[in-house]
Amino acid sequence: MKKIVSIVSYSILPYSSGGQKSIAQFNEFLGTQCDLTVISTSSNDSSLVKNYTLIPWMKNNLLKFFDLSLFFKVVSFIKNNNINYLMLEHPYMGWLGWLVKLRCKIPLIIHTHNIEYLRFKSVGKKWWPILMWYEKWVLTMADTIFCISEEDKQFMVTNFSLPASKCHVITFGLPLPSIPKDKVDCAETVRKLHHIESEASIILFNGLLSYAPNANAVRDIAQHINPLLLKSDLKYKIIICGKGLPEDLNGLKAYTGQNIIYAGLVPDIELYFKAADIFINPILSGGGIKTKLVEALGFNTTVISAETGAIGCDKEASGNKLIVVQDNDWETFAGEVIDKLKTSIQTPDSFYAKYYWGNITKKALDAVDISSNKTNT
Repeated sequence: MKKIVSIVSYSILPYSSGGQKSIAQFNEFLGTQCDLTVISTSSNDSSLVKNYTLIPWMKNNLLKFFDLSLFFKVVSFIKNNNINYLMLEHPYMGWLGWLVKLRCKIPLIIHTHNIEYLRFKSVGKKWWPILMWYEKWVLTMADTIFCISEEDKQFMVTNFSLPASKCHVITFGLPLPSIPKDKVDCAETVRKLHHIESEASIILFNGLLSYAPNANAVRDIAQHINPLLLKSDLKYKIIICGKGLPEDLNGLKAYTGQNIIYAGLVPDIELYFKAADIFINPILSGGGIKTKLVEALGFNTTVISAETGAIGCDKEASGNKLIVVQDNDWETFAGEVIDKLKTSIQTPDSFYAKYYWGNITKKALDAVDISSNKTNT
C-alpha cells in the first residue's frame, strides 16, 4: 500500500467552504486506498478526521509559510516511516516541497484547485505577477500535478510549458455514487423551516459570501435575476445560504418581500441542495471548478449557470441537467429558470461515474504511478 504525506496549509475541519470540503473529502476517500498522513494546522478538529492520520505541526498564522522547522520535522517523518510520496494541497508551500524532495529524494505531487494567480488577478490583487512566477516554478519542479479541470490542465501545458504526461485531471467529487432517494423529504423539511408554501418552487444559491465572486453573484440575483422572475407568474422562493454576507447588503432585508430568503450559514447544506428544484450559479469571476455546481448536480438538482461559473464542469457528463448561459445575459438566465422548473430531468449515471470520490481517488493513485514510471524512465 502506498504511503503518502500530504501538507495542507490551512484548517479544513470542520469545513465551511467548497475548497475546504474538497480537500477534506478527498483525504477521507484517499485514506481508504493508501496509508495517508496529513500535516496541517492545530486549528483542525481532529475528531472529524476519517481514514487518515492528522499531525498538527503547522502554525495558525502567516508564519507557517516561513517556518523552516517544518522542513526538519517532515524530513524526519518521511525517513522514519518509509513514505513513498509527498503531496502539497495548493502550491503555496512549494518551497518546502522542493527542499524535502531534494533531501529525501521523494516524488512530489502538487494538488491544485485553481490557476492561483489568475484567481487573485480576477479579484484585483496587484501582486498577482509575483504569484504567477512562483506558481509556475512550483509546478515545474513537481513530479505529478493534479489539475482540477481539463481547462486548467491545458492552461498549464500551454502557458507554463509543462509536459502533459505529468498533469492529470483530478476533479472535485461527491461522496454519493448515485441519485439520492430523499429529495422529497428534504424539500418538505426546508419548506417547514422557512415557511414556504407547497406550490412554490425552491431556487438555491450557496457559497462563502465574503468571497467577492460569490458576493457579486448575490447582488446579481437580487438586482437582475429576481426582478425578471417577479414579472412572471412563477411561484417561488430564492434561498441564499452562506456566511460572510457583506455589510452593504444588510442581510438582504430589503428583499424579504421579494421572494428572497437569506438563511445564512446552515448546519446541513446538503439538505438544501436536495430540497432545491433549481440551483442558480451567476458567477462571473474566480478560478477553478465551482464545487457548489458539482454538488447541486450530484444531489439531482438542475443547475442554471453563467458561462464563467460553469468552467471546469464536464457538460457532457452532466447532460441536460446543466444549462449554461452567456455571462451577464440575465434575460436568458431568468428564462431558463422559468422553463426548467416546468421539466423533470434526472442527473445521468455518467455524472456519478466521473464525480464519485471513490473513483476520483483511485484515478489519483493510478496517476501517481503513471508519472513516477515516466520520471524513472
